Amino acid sequence: MPGNIPTFLLWLLVALLGLSLGSFLNVVITRLPVMLMRGWRAEARAALSLDPESSPRFDLLGPPSMCPRCEAPIAWRHNLPLLGWIGLRGRCAHCQKPISIQYPLVELAGGLFALAVLALQGPTLEAVFIFAACLTLLALAVIDLRLQLLPDILTLPLLWAGLLYHLLFQPLGLPNAVLGAMLGYLSLWAFHGLFQRVTGKRGMGHGDFKLLAALGAWVGWPYLPLLLVLSAAGGALFGLASQALDPSRRGQPMPFGPWLAVAGWMMLLAGEPLMALYLQRIA
Repeated sequence: MPGNIPTFLLWLLVALLGLSLGSFLNVVITRLPVMLMRGWRAEARAALSLDPESSPRFDLLGPPSMCPRCEAPIAWRHNLPLLGWIGLRGRCAHCQKPISIQYPLVELAGGLFALAVLALQGPTLEAVFIFAACLTLLALAVIDLRLQLLPDILTLPLLWAGLLYHLLFQPLGLPNAVLGAMLGYLSLWAFHGLFQRVTGKRGMGHGDFKLLAALGAWVGWPYLPLLLVLSAAGGALFGLASQALDPSRRGQPMPFGPWLAVAGWMMLLAGEPLMALYLQRIA
């Protein structure tokens, strides 16, 4: 155990770290799409030889946290992970409007992922890589759920991190990781092309191709069939249930990224026993 830290204290520190990073992840989820759209608009204006727009600072560090409805600053005590939202009973202290349940759920997920990875990998550098991958998938899942957007600024580093993970910790698995990235991208690209040719509609976005490529880099190509089965089954069941509850959703596009992320978490945290069970079932 690093530095002879007592077991209870180690688990507590890891849980607090996960909650805190989950809180920061909410900032990424909320602000990154706006930052990207501002950047795209600036590039478009430059291409059209238009004067740049003047706007106040907006990035991951500033301005300070504020209510998205009334824009009142949020006090530090109300920014405490989980406790702040619970203390406010899910409402802004200033305008009393509801605060999205997304915030405590993402914070809680960050804490749970931290504890799960610690339990499975111990306090190692390998655990840090896996935890970072889980958090990146969490950010991608929520952004895609909200906006149907999988930003390259998250998916591409996730892909390279998967290859680096194998290079550092499992070098014998690096060829499988490279093939996993290639086949992950190509499989959804081919399915998309076939679906578009048959139906004349777009079946999914290119972000899904890149996300599956990133997951292929992490888990290797032998795990891709199971990953696709899990993600497709989850997406199909959710789609059928949501349409049954709300018939107006029929025919509406549904993001696939969250289900790829769910399958990715399952593979990262329990890939070997799931694969053994899968092979036993199909044998």
